[in-house]
Formats: sequence, structure tokens, C-alpha cells
Amino acid sequence: MSESQQQAAEPRTPTKRGGGDPASRGRTTIADGVVEKIAGLAARDVVGVHAMGSGFARTMGAVRERVPGGGRASTASRGVKAEVGEVQTAVDLEIVVDYGVAIADVARSVRENVIAAVERMTGLEVVEVNIAVSDVKLPDDADEEEEAEPRLH
Repeated sequence: MSESQQQAAEPRTPTKRGGGDPASRGRTTIADGVVEKIAGLAARDVVGVHAMGSGFARTMGAVRERVPGGGRASTASRGVKAEVGEVQTAVDLEIVVDYGVAIADVARSVRENVIAAVERMTGLEVVEVNIAVSDVKLPDDADEEEEAEPRLH
């Protein structure tokens, strides 16, 4: 067998290109808005949370939804503010709770749900979730968003 045939018959070890694990090559950045949407959706999933944001923010959101292109993108993060660093994030939430619920229990559940969702989806460490309860939805209150009818038919 010639030397070139002998080299072809021997198994080749793959040439390793680059250094280290492929997952460590490059950087991933996550925008504040991404964390805000995740946190907003996670907070809304908690029983006892009626809405997100202050009354004014909800009213403006209802108006925005009626404008073509205003869409639901803004509603997912309404009442949520996030600060995102390289490995950590902090979230501030403004919520409206249903009348009769234990606010401390709802806040605890919101905090747990938001932390779990954000950490699972982003890999960021959530260092704090601050919750401001801005209103209580009474059983006989009509929702501003449901009440507002279009002026033009």
C-alpha cells in the first residue's frame, strides 16, 4: 500500500475549529421590551390580577388598540417596566387586583410566576420584582375598556 492510500485508510480525526463550546461563541442580548412582555403575560396569568397598569395607562391602551397598527404588542407590556443588564434584570409591575383577594398572596404569586417565566425564558437572574397595586376592581365596576363604544358606526 502506498503512503497516500495508507493515510486515506486511517480514520481522520475531525479538525476542531474555533475554541470551546459553540454556545460560548458570541453574545446574546435581550431587550428590555422582551422581558417586559414575558413579565406582563406571566403576571396576567395569576388569579386575582384584573389588569395591568394605572387607569390612565389602560385607557390609553384601549384607544391605541382601536387605531390600526396600535395592536396588542403594547398591551402585553402595559404596566411593566424592566431594566436588563448582561446577566440580571429587575422588573417593576403596576397591577389592578380583583376585590376580595388577599393582595399579599396575589403579589407573592405574581412575583413567583414572573421570576419563573423570565428566568426560564431568558436565562437572566431576576434580582427583584417590585409590585405596585394601583387599584381594586369592584364587582359592580364596569371596565373602561368594555364600556367605551366607538363613536362612529
